[in-house]
Amino acid sequence: MRKYDKVKTLQLVIYVVLAVVGLTIIFYDTDLYHKIASDPLIKFFFGILWLLLLVSLIFIFLDFKVLLQLKKNVNELDMLVFSDPVAGIGNRYSCDAIIEKYLDKPLPEEIGCITIAITNLKEINTEYSHLAGNELIRNFSLMLLDAADKEKKVALGRNGGNKFLVLFTDCSEQEMEHFLQNVAEKTEKFNETANFGKIEYQYGCAFREGENVKTINELIALSNRRSIEKYRTFVD
Repeated sequence: MRKYDKVKTLQLVIYVVLAVVGLTIIFYDTDLYHKIASDPLIKFFFGILWLLLLVSLIFIFLDFKVLLQLKKNVNELDMLVFSDPVAGIGNRYSCDAIIEKYLDKPLPEEIGCITIAITNLKEINTEYSHLAGNELIRNFSLMLLDAADKEKKVALGRNGGNKFLVLFTDCSEQEMEHFLQNVAEKTEKFNETANFGKIEYQYGCAFREGENVKTINELIALSNRRSIEKYRTFVD
């Protein structure tokens, strides 16, 4: 689609340049202008030529309109494929797309991972309803998204069920700690006015784990395992 976009843009530029050059020659060449004006056949020929150019211009603009609609459709399709309809953030496919960038490559030292799980989601679903559980997921997702916006190069997605994956690129331990502190503060503030149950969560972190963790999958697996074990780092 990008190639098609470039072709149509080039076509429009060439059209405009040729039209401007043609008009300039006609209006600045007095003899040519008078020949066109005085000869009905030449006038008719140039009339047809400019009509064709006008029609071409209209079709070029229609092509751009169609292209914009196609881009909109592609973006909407990406949203459907990569966005979680409940959480309103990236879904499992989105997380996989991020992970694929680092597959079969040595793990950079500046990449960190946090796996976060809502621990009382099942209880909320049972006591209140699945709608209440979905609302809890949405609220927590917004908190994570807001906290992630304050950090540099953070990729965030719901990794299925009650779990969320947060990948930090080009980060430091302090940045990960700051993110977790932001999440804790936002959750505490939310719980003070919660109408249908408080958000309870646990997390596991993995960052610069040494020779034992050499790939992105091992890093994520470690953070997930620590989350299941109610492991705490940085923030108690």
